[in-house]
Amino acid sequence: MTQPPDWNKIAADPAFKELQRAKRRFIVPATVFFIVYYFALPLLVGYRAEFMQRKLPGGMNLAYVFALSQFFMAWVIAALYVRAAARWDKMSDNLLERLGCK
Repeated sequence: MTQPPDWNKIAADPAFKELQRAKRRFIVPATVFFIVYYFALPLLVGYRAEFMQRKLPGGMNLAYVFALSQFFMAWVIAALYVRAAARWDKMSDNLLERLGCK
C-alpha cells in the first residue's frame, strides 16, 4: 500500500507554485473576459439600443448576433481550458512523480 502524499511538502515545492501560477494566468483573464463579454450585451442593449438594432445581412440585428456569439465564445473558452488543463495535468504528474507520490 502506498503512503499518502505529504501535502505540506507538495505545497512548498516550487513546481507546485509554478502550477498554481500557470492556472491563475489562464483562469483569471478568461473569467474576466467572459464576464465583460457576457454583460456587454445587456449594457449595450440598454445604453446603445440604436447601435444594437442595426440590421445585418440576413435580416438579424446586431443584438441577436451578439447574443448568439456568446454560445460560440463559451465553447471557445471551454476548448482553450481543456487544452490548458492537459498541460496542467502533465505538470502535476511530473511533480508527483518527482516527489515519489505516484
